[in-house]
Amino acid sequence: MNHIARLLLIAGLMGLAACDQTEEPKAPEPAVTYTPVAFSNVPGWDTDNMAEALPAWRHSCRRILGFEPARELGPAAGTAGDWQDACQQITTLSDNDTAGLRDFLEANFVALHVTGPDDPQGLFTGYFEPILEAARTKSDDFAEPIYALPEDHVTVKLGTFDPALKGKAVVGRVEDRKLVPYRERGEIDAGAITDKAQTLFWARDPLDVFILQVQGSGIVALPDGTQQRIGFAGHNGHGYGSLGRWLIDQGELQPSRATWEDIRGWLESNPDRARAALAVNPRYIFFRELDGEGPLGAAGVPLTPERSMAVDTEHVPLNVPVWLDIEHPDGQTRLQRLMLAQDVGSAIKGVVRGDFYWGTGRAALDKAGRMKSTGRYYMLVPRTLIPAS
Repeated sequence: MNHIARLLLIAGLMGLAACDQTEEPKAPEPAVTYTPVAFSNVPGWDTDNMAEALPAWRHSCRRILGFEPARELGPAAGTAGDWQDACQQITTLSDNDTAGLRDFLEANFVALHVTGPDDPQGLFTGYFEPILEAARTKSDDFAEPIYALPEDHVTVKLGTFDPALKGKAVVGRVEDRKLVPYRERGEIDAGAITDKAQTLFWARDPLDVFILQVQGSGIVALPDGTQQRIGFAGHNGHGYGSLGRWLIDQGELQPSRATWEDIRGWLESNPDRARAALAVNPRYIFFRELDGEGPLGAAGVPLTPERSMAVDTEHVPLNVPVWLDIEHPDGQTRLQRLMLAQDVGSAIKGVVRGDFYWGTGRAALDKAGRMKSTGRYYMLVPRTLIPAS
């Protein structure tokens, strides 16, 4: 049974009518290789103060230690049970002992060079946690809504109906007993869900809210001086569209001048076109208030600045250590360091693809906004997963 047939069957099982659909044949999955490489051949292996990654790794190890041993972690990573001895040892290593961590990795792990079918080099971008001004009540100064998950928002986990679709989901709403796609950004900005969703906060600047949604989490700075972290609660099911790329394609911005500040300048100079431009990205994110450490990544652990990254989990599992060898956004040096795969992103798709988490605030924005780096990465997995040669 093909993918569309399964979707139609599921809709029928739910008692919902579905209209006819057509779909182009799905392209074959790219070939992925995981090639063992000696640590002596991993670029920059001896230069990183890798003990700085231990707090991030401990967060992931706590997740893995809580899994059933038989739980599969993902491609080339075996089961949780394959990692639990190593994770127990990670908790005993000193925060300041880079030499000890390096010795531990060389004795117990193998570096796997992850490559696609054509080129081992891939694209690495950056993201950050924005801080934006907002209030809990609407006013002339604070009028841009930050919504919680709407009451008419429906997520269907397709694996519940067909095991072959495990991990897949569709998002929509019910209209006239039919499951239909959820509202796009343009509709939501025009007020389509004002009676369906709680407004958590009212922000000062629409672009700040747009950036918050692109990043997936942020900190709200309230008028009384307090702050509240908010995080991802759900999305509207639509794909991501790049506003910067659209402005470049329209000839409104130059490729070398398309940072968030350049985009802000264009929106302020073109207020009559601003909403239509923002709607180029139909994807819309809903939020929830968070307490404790953060922001939280898709792995369910707090992200660590400059040690956490987002990956495509079709090729690199969450919670595993990854060694990066990529261009630094300063254009002069390289980022060669130990990272943890702890997040995902709607635009982070591909065999060699990653998003580097820079931290919170303006300094992190400056680095993330300039990052469009080529490079490679290596998964580090327990040596017991690699057959002896």
